Amino acid sequence: MSHPLLLLRTDPLRFVAAAAVLATSLLLAGCATAVPLTPAADATNVACADVIVHLPSTVADQASRETNAQATGAWGDPAAVLLHCGVTVPAPTTLPCLNINGIDWIEDDSDAPTYRYTTYGRDPAIEIVIDSEAVSGSTALIDVANAVGYVPATSACLGAEDVQLPTDGATTAP
Repeated sequence: MSHPLLLLRTDPLRFVAAAAVLATSLLLAGCATAVPLTPAADATNVACADVIVHLPSTVADQASRETNAQATGAWGDPAAVLLHCGVTVPAPTTLPCLNINGIDWIEDDSDAPTYRYTTYGRDPAIEIVIDSEAVSGSTALIDVANAVGYVPATSACLGAEDVQLPTDGATTAP
């Protein structure tokens, strides 16, 4: 009985077929690791490129993953942290606003234990979706703060303590 590798070397057609199967398998294996995401509406904003090239290799101790969409990032296997640059800039809101390392984030916990954080006062806006059962939200926001800082802040979150009330007893009606 002949050795299988000798058959491949002596039969060029079998060799080409085997090489094609191997190449296809490697190609499909490479595609399988990408996290499927949809780019945000303003993902082509040049400021998003600055953010993406400065993203850390780990977030909340989770390794970065390849994504299949422009201006996105993902960490963890399965992905526990997802980032989209170029999302709609949020309008003023009553949702909680956190300042972490100089970045204002609007927190939406309506899908807990999945939390959605969107930058406030930056255009383009950046959204991070965090699985809080897998990673710490505050740690993830700290880890991406440097990259997010490449989009300059144009305004900041305000709280009730920031509002000036009239002191002379006068009120204004809407």
